[in-house]
Amino acid sequence: MTAPSPAMPDAPIRRALISVSDKAGLTKFARALADRGIEILSTGGSAKAIEAAGIPVTEVSAMTGFPEIMDGRVKTLHPKVHGGILARRDLDSHRDAMAAHDIGAIDLVAVNLYPFRETVASGASAEDCVENIDIGGPALIRAAAKNHAFVTVVTDPADYDAVLAALLENAGATSLALRRRLAAAAYAHTAAYDSAIAGWMAGQEGDDLPSRVTLAGRRAEVLRYGENPHQAAAFYRVEGGPLELRPGVATARQLQGKALSYNNLNDTDAAFELVAEFEPPAVAIIKHANPCGVARADKLSDAFRKALACDPVSAFGGIIACNRPLDTETVEAIGSLFVEVIIAPEVHPDALTLLTGKQNLRLLVTDSLPDPGAPGLTIKALAGGFLLQSRDHGLLTRDDLRVVSRRAPSPQELEDMLFAFRVAKHVKSNTIVYAKDSATVGIGAGQMSRIDASRIAAIKARDAGEAANETGLRTQGSVAASDAFFPFADGLLVTAEAGATAVIQPGGSMRDEEVIAAADDAGLAMVFTGMRHFRH
Repeated sequence: MTAPSPAMPDAPIRRALISVSDKAGLTKFARALADRGIEILSTGGSAKAIEAAGIPVTEVSAMTGFPEIMDGRVKTLHPKVHGGILARRDLDSHRDAMAAHDIGAIDLVAVNLYPFRETVASGASAEDCVENIDIGGPALIRAAAKNHAFVTVVTDPADYDAVLAALLENAGATSLALRRRLAAAAYAHTAAYDSAIAGWMAGQEGDDLPSRVTLAGRRAEVLRYGENPHQAAAFYRVEGGPLELRPGVATARQLQGKALSYNNLNDTDAAFELVAEFEPPAVAIIKHANPCGVARADKLSDAFRKALACDPVSAFGGIIACNRPLDTETVEAIGSLFVEVIIAPEVHPDALTLLTGKQNLRLLVTDSLPDPGAPGLTIKALAGGFLLQSRDHGLLTRDDLRVVSRRAPSPQELEDMLFAFRVAKHVKSNTIVYAKDSATVGIGAGQMSRIDASRIAAIKARDAGEAANETGLRTQGSVAASDAFFPFADGLLVTAEAGATAVIQPGGSMRDEEVIAAADDAGLAMVFTGMRHFRH
């Protein structure tokens, strides 16, 4: 085993190998290298682009004396290429081997890889996807990164300017600090690439939970802090592995407002996933990842008003998610309410103009909605590990419900029960949601007991009604949804006391018969879903 290469403060660049799929900035970079007298080696489309720009370039096959073969599958896998990259310039034995085999040093490797992820995303055939698995590129990148004591590796066109600036500042050489940074980025690049391939191949085999999983993401932004000011945080977009990139905060364009915080991102994701559950115009208002109001209506502005009415106190400083383009009427309805973020698939120009006065409001546009029924995976970190599970994409219809009470629910009760149960899917457990006329009227979230969730939801509904100078209970005539079964009848009876007339719950308790009897005694209609929606 050879000893580690000693650190070289500066490494001059005399010969470069350029072979890139992403040709952004290619000719500008190549011209700047050539103007410094640096010899350029290249292959395929990169060589053609460089030559077409009138820049001197040597095909790798001319340097190795061996042609590209097998439709380009083999072109840079050659000792004259890898020897030139991997040779330690400080060892006599390596220099002697280079001389003996006519191997010239390669001091800079600018390589990025076949567009595998893009090919998969395009819906291409499995054969085309396999053909876009790069072999020579990762080998070149890893070799150059390993030998970063002497060789500069560039995998991102965004780093071309940093390399050129270093050459200008260091008389044609790069610094060790820059080479180390670029080497780390290079290994991350190939790791993300392999992660994407591994995830795709596991999917081809129908293995959503393979024996080994790798995750890859590109840092989109360093955040001011995490959940609390003493915690560091950054936002990453998925690049490879079992997690897919869904429409939402990770794909959104921010049209205005200051930078998003960790909590903003987390809450906005929760809000947008919830509002995407509904076909009619819908609005969800989120605070601390829990909804404080959700509604659907014929118009988006009406949906907002109904959602806000559920808990206007908690809505202050919250997140608003819309499943329709944000229009002026909805912006006017929002009025002076302090909102941290609004996220919508689109925004009308006039609505955008109205919002420009709210400089601190973050406005996100996604162009599309996530599919609530699409399969996928979610991840949760543990100490020393993580949990991976399929997304809760269960969607129920009336045909999925089983009436277990003597009284069958009315059509309106059924409609509201399905609505409330979809909302409950996005509320922290234990959860009780009261809803009426396609709007939440009380939400009890994240309680240790279901009876407390039932009580809190009713209390919040009562308080909101009193604040609005309403007579009677808002929960009177509502339906109640529970994310999991009632282990005892007590929680169910609280919903009856609050005025609910129908209850939707998964069922499956050892005491289901006792709970059903209590529902019948209270005159409640009750349906079982057979599906639980725990959310922790």
